[in-house]
Amino acid sequence: MIETRELTKKFGPLTAVDGISLEIGEGEIFGLLGPNGAGKTTLISMLITLLPPTSGKATVNGFDVVARKSDVRKSIGVVFQEPSVDDLLTGRENLELHAMLYAMPREIRRKRMDEVLGLVELAGRADDLVKTYSGGMRRRLELARGLMHHPKVLFMDEPTLGLDPQTRKHIWEYILRLAKEENITIMLTTHYLDEADAVCRKVAIIDFGRIAATGTPKRLKHDVGGDIVAIKQKGFDPKCLEGLGFVAKFEAKADGVEITVRDAHKNLQKLLSEIGDIESVEVREASLDDVFFKYTGKKYREEGGEGGWAERVMSSAGR
Repeated sequence: MIETRELTKKFGPLTAVDGISLEIGEGEIFGLLGPNGAGKTTLISMLITLLPPTSGKATVNGFDVVARKSDVRKSIGVVFQEPSVDDLLTGRENLELHAMLYAMPREIRRKRMDEVLGLVELAGRADDLVKTYSGGMRRRLELARGLMHHPKVLFMDEPTLGLDPQTRKHIWEYILRLAKEENITIMLTTHYLDEADAVCRKVAIIDFGRIAATGTPKRLKHDVGGDIVAIKQKGFDPKCLEGLGFVAKFEAKADGVEITVRDAHKNLQKLLSEIGDIESVEVREASLDDVFFKYTGKKYREEGGEGGWAERVMSSAGR
């Protein structure tokens, strides 16, 4: 559904996207992760036809993003990070306006409005002004709007940013159900890596305009090299790790060390005996945050989101 081949975008001497090649299948939920300025916004701007590539090729739903812009735009839905529904209209009126912009026939759009309102469980509030909606309800309305015209591909920017944990959970339940029932391919960005781990079939880490790694979350975490053993110890001496073949790597911390250990359940006791007296120890499985750090040298939580697409995309499009 989404395919790029050596896709590149330059702004003068700056190469924002550098020869990216991706394949995303039908019905797949694909997470795009990267530090600020890595090229996520520019890549997606090309895929949704707001920026022309400098070189390379990209297709969405089989349509070339340069030669078949109109067909691409009919094939996609976009849910931006910034609120974009009209507070002074009702939920139904927002959907009606969107359907008119896509020239949906009246008899089809009325039926479709009822369908998508039901999907996101807003049928009972459809005729209320959006300004009376909670943040989670507005997000669900934006999902419904993005689905109105039966898109084959849905692009989502930080879909749960700023929502409380319970509402985030509910939004993902809607998204997963929609992807299944509507057979939609979804490309999303999120700075909640636990969400990407839980819902994405594949993820790609982009840094300096290039894909640093791509694969299933499970595979990428496996490639980190083991479990993470966090040890608190004053004056940790890395020499104690010499000769321990099960230690993949370590990172010194202010109050101790984090050690990546293969088969920690088998080797933990030997590791601790070599280190000596410790204050505390914590063992956890590798996470996508560890994967991100491996390929970028940064913790993703330090990066946060890249900011919303709407302002950034339109700014880029005007360059």
